Amino acid sequence: MIELAILGLLKERPMHGYQLNRELSEQLGGLSRVSYGSLYPSLRRLERQGAITSEPGSTGARRKTVYAITPHGERLFLELLEETPQENQTEDARFRVRLAFFRYLPPETRVRLLERRRQALETRLADLKAHLRDAGTTDDYQRALMEHARAGTESDIAWLTELIRSERLKYDITAPVGERRRASATLRRKERTS
Repeated sequence: MIELAILGLLKERPMHGYQLNRELSEQLGGLSRVSYGSLYPSLRRLERQGAITSEPGSTGARRKTVYAITPHGERLFLELLEETPQENQTEDARFRVRLAFFRYLPPETRVRLLERRRQALETRLADLKAHLRDAGTTDDYQRALMEHARAGTESDIAWLTELIRSERLKYDITAPVGERRRASATLRRKERTS
């Protein structure tokens, strides 16, 4: 996740470590705090992979290393941005980082990734609802926590649905076949009842 964010920021312009740390916090809207203890090992790892370069630079009285993305780093950035998500606890944070750099993807790819995320959340919501139905022995706090997770997941699904709708309208992207069929069936039912 941090490597995707670093590459995304360096895609915009070369930066030194302090700038990267500050930009990570600002770009991700406070969603993620990155410590220098995880930033610099990630920078070294990316440099070993040939995804970034480092050059000594000077800012004021201090000399700071300036990092820049390479062509290999550009390709790696797009691979990380488009990689298939894994449905686990860290995917929520990974998705937020990806979303911060969606502007680098074509509209069709953005819609596909948003739909995939919505589908994963719909599966999660179904599991949460099943647990809530079967949760006769849980205490009030466990139930409240599950209800909170359910409400948050429903909210995220609604938000994603709106993002998808907006992308489709803005870029004139047709809905997937299944959605077109459902919309046509709904329209036919409404016409029959009118």
